Amino acid sequence: MSDGRGAPPRKSPRARSGKLRGDTITLSHGSGGRAMRDLIDDVFVGSFDNPALAPLEDQARFPLAELARSGDRLAFTTDSYVVDPLFFPGGDIGTLAVNGTVNDLAVSGARPLYLTCSMIIEEGFPAAELRRVAASMRAAAETASVAIVTGDTKVVNRGAADKLFINTAGIGVIPADVNISAARARPGDRLLVNGHIGDHGVAILAARDDLALEVPIRSDTQPLAALVQSLLAAGIRVHCLRDATRGGLATVLNEFADSAGVGIRIDESAIPVREAVRGVSELLGLDPLYYANEGVLVAAVPAEDAQAALAAMRAQPAGQHAALIGEVTEGPAGSVIMDTGFGGERIVDMLVGEQLPRIC
Repeated sequence: MSDGRGAPPRKSPRARSGKLRGDTITLSHGSGGRAMRDLIDDVFVGSFDNPALAPLEDQARFPLAELARSGDRLAFTTDSYVVDPLFFPGGDIGTLAVNGTVNDLAVSGARPLYLTCSMIIEEGFPAAELRRVAASMRAAAETASVAIVTGDTKVVNRGAADKLFINTAGIGVIPADVNISAARARPGDRLLVNGHIGDHGVAILAARDDLALEVPIRSDTQPLAALVQSLLAAGIRVHCLRDATRGGLATVLNEFADSAGVGIRIDESAIPVREAVRGVSELLGLDPLYYANEGVLVAAVPAEDAQAALAAMRAQPAGQHAALIGEVTEGPAGSVIMDTGFGGERIVDMLVGEQLPRIC
């Protein structure tokens, strides 16, 4: 992509005929000249083309009146993706870059609309792999019903980066009657997850050559906006939502407890974890509660809405394995306690350090 682009919803009058030459990315592809324009036209505009992107201005432009019809607040987020390896069972860095930012918008109750995409590419990166990532981003954006409308491309010297890093930012619109925040957890609320935890973390571990793991687990990377909108459409009074990415389920629950000044109690036997994930965790001495997920959210809803929320989740493809895993309590404030499968209990702390580096 260029140093920026976007425009009113109409096609650009300029014909885009640039063609990337060569099998690898060179420093000239980040120079701002003809080689860079060919890269933009061929790989990125060719993949992401839409009316807002087509004119290739230095920004994307949208009518405020159109946005205002969808809600009374904008949700704006950004994230960077440095996952290693770039390609793994169930996805790649491109799908993560789209789904991760879409989900950060979705858990505010917003309807995601537009994404930016900035790429930092290491000199020598294979052009075929860049095309593959761009194609994955296009497919993920189409699935999530968002448009990639502006972006940037930088190429750095060989050894100055690790193949490819991506930053995406996103804008969505929050409806006027939606108010979702970690600080709104209330005693008596029930806690739900939409599916199995730990799949993404184990998929990344299995894809790393130094561990040589062979497990039938794919990343759970997926957009969650439709799932969230189904909860809201069902009239569920959602108090809290958070996607359980870095730090996993345990970290999200601690954030709820800290922000709202409440306690949280969860049931270990109720948390959906695949047997393969349990096996890898036991082998490596890791805890599934702390694995990063890329398609799992945690919700806190009033007790009287819990069963309806569970049904609404299970009616969506992203929520077929939804489960009720615990509840919010009066205290101790800021604490998360888990009832274990052995009849005891243990404190679930916030993740200290990094259980798995470069997981997203």
